[in-house]
Amino acid sequence: MLSKEKLLDLYNSDLETLLKEAAKYLKPEVEFCSIINARSGKCSQNCKYCAQSSHYNTDIETYPLMDVETVVHAAKDSVKNGADRVAIVTSGKTPDESDFDTMLDMIRALNREGIKSCASIGILNEEQAKSLKDAELVRFHHNINTCKSYHPEICTTHSYEDRINTVNLVKKYGMELCCGVIIGMGESVEQRIEMALELAVINPDSIPVNILTPIPKTPFENYWDKIDEENVLRTLAIFKIACPNASIRIAGGKKARLSEAAIEKAFKYCADSAIVGNYLTTTGFTPDEDKQLVEKAGRKCHCLSCS
Repeated sequence: MLSKEKLLDLYNSDLETLLKEAAKYLKPEVEFCSIINARSGKCSQNCKYCAQSSHYNTDIETYPLMDVETVVHAAKDSVKNGADRVAIVTSGKTPDESDFDTMLDMIRALNREGIKSCASIGILNEEQAKSLKDAELVRFHHNINTCKSYHPEICTTHSYEDRINTVNLVKKYGMELCCGVIIGMGESVEQRIEMALELAVINPDSIPVNILTPIPKTPFENYWDKIDEENVLRTLAIFKIACPNASIRIAGGKKARLSEAAIEKAFKYCADSAIVGNYLTTTGFTPDEDKQLVEKAGRKCHCLSCS
């Protein structure tokens, strides 16, 4: 593993040199995944970036857990539009007991359809992790969101260790792990390096990198100036270098925060994958638009609809 000092030197080096170094570790094809916001809003946690927190009056649409049929229909549409895998995403700190059995049914239904199942349903206990494994969940998504040193500035209703415990349970039960961050929340460059090093220790299969889209009426509503395009590219490159075996996935904030030229450059040098379609409470490019950007970068999509 590279040292913090070496990664910091690379981060601050000439941009083209940094990007070319990251490109050495790119995977052959760009993978697409899609998310289904299966339960929205009314989250008890006070994450300062989040439109779904009940602590902030963001006026987003809220609704209870969708039914299995609705989720499967949406997942099939996502696959038709180029997604390699589909994630069931729900708001809340942990899976509600009253909803958990339905979530397991959703996972089994996706598997029956031949769709690579993924779930992002909060902080797990051991029994829940085991049940997800028994349901044959392929991949679990759970971000660290930021580095350990900056976590208290982001959220106080759960700890960084709570997130690491969930990550460890996912790995214990042999599921694939998707674990990433949100950048542009006021962290320093050094703390972005810390994120890369902490992710290198976790060693996830996929690292989604979200760029903060400031949401009105949240504490970070005016954080538009906390990161620019160049520093997004530098961060993506450092994550690719620090975690060469993981897919670096451009996720939320891509459309709102990056020009098409910057996205092209990311796909060309340091991103192995992307979330296509809309995100939780923000909108993204259409799948066709994402495919075009990948092709303009001289890369090939992995998705079945492109083969």
